Amino acid sequence: MIRRLYDWTLSLAETRYALWALALVAFVESSVFPIPPDVLIIPMVLATPRRAWLIAGVAMVSSVLGGLFGYYIGFALFEQIGYPVLDFYGKTAYFEEFSAKYNEYGAWAVLFAGVTPFPYKVITILSGSTGLNLGVFMVASVIARGLRFFVVAGLLWKFGPPIRDFIEKRLGLLFTIFLILLIGSFALVKYL
Repeated sequence: MIRRLYDWTLSLAETRYALWALALVAFVESSVFPIPPDVLIIPMVLATPRRAWLIAGVAMVSSVLGGLFGYYIGFALFEQIGYPVLDFYGKTAYFEEFSAKYNEYGAWAVLFAGVTPFPYKVITILSGSTGLNLGVFMVASVIARGLRFFVVAGLLWKFGPPIRDFIEKRLGLLFTIFLILLIGSFALVKYL
């Protein structure tokens, strides 16, 4: 089923509505959809490199707006669904502790999920359910999603088809390593 969904999403890149399809996929991927917008970004930029920055911009704006929707899902539906479940299992106090800890490092979590293969939708919903400051969430989302989509578009614009395999197979790993080193550097400075 996921493969058919992937193929269907990929086929949208060939339509005259590709930019609108990208906006829709980027929006819903940030809250519920399992296929990342990169599936559309890559063939779209390869087909029309002169539109690389427009394509990345549409993906970023739509993804951040979708992240805001994911935040709303966590914020609005957690009261009706999440708390009763936690209460049933006697874990409400644990969630309060987790929320405080998450909100302390929430910007890093959003940044990490926004640029790595980790599902961004999980963090958008979690950010809403824990009440992460909306401004912090939005700034981290814009930075993360902008970085991710503009780097992909830029690499494709500069190097064309030869870079495609690298992006599809290794870029997520490089982003993950970069963020781990960045966070580790901040932690090292903090404790020295």
